[in-house]
Amino acid sequence: MTWRKYLVLAAIVVFSSIGDTLLSRGMRTMPGLDQIGLSTIPRLIAAVFNPWVIVGIIFLLIFMAAYLTALSWADLTFVMPATAFGNVLIALLSRFWLHEHLSWSRWLGIFLLTAAVGFIADSPIRTEHPEAAPPMVEDPPVSI
Repeated sequence: MTWRKYLVLAAIVVFSSIGDTLLSRGMRTMPGLDQIGLSTIPRLIAAVFNPWVIVGIIFLLIFMAAYLTALSWADLTFVMPATAFGNVLIALLSRFWLHEHLSWSRWLGIFLLTAAVGFIADSPIRTEHPEAAPPMVEDPPVSI
């Protein structure tokens, strides 16, 4: 794997983690959306114009571009585990920037998710499929 591919995977981790925490930060300044219905639509529209949410959306758009790039050269079953460190980054950003309390059980869950990546880290980047057999040519119909 080239350094550019590592850079794309790092961009996925960083931009998705920061984008999600920016969205969370922006939505905390908005009134709660306890009910789903037509009355929440104006508040959702107002949320889109929140500066934190706008920057979060921009970060998530960059994440999506990097994610699509990675999927163009690697299997989903490689990309998702390879970017699992994002769980740790989100936890750290949530704890130290958003001042969220993370219980020991959440930290243990994050650790287990990230450690599980090691079990599949040795898998190939792209699954190789055997060449498909050429289609069989059928005999033309016989007319009597």
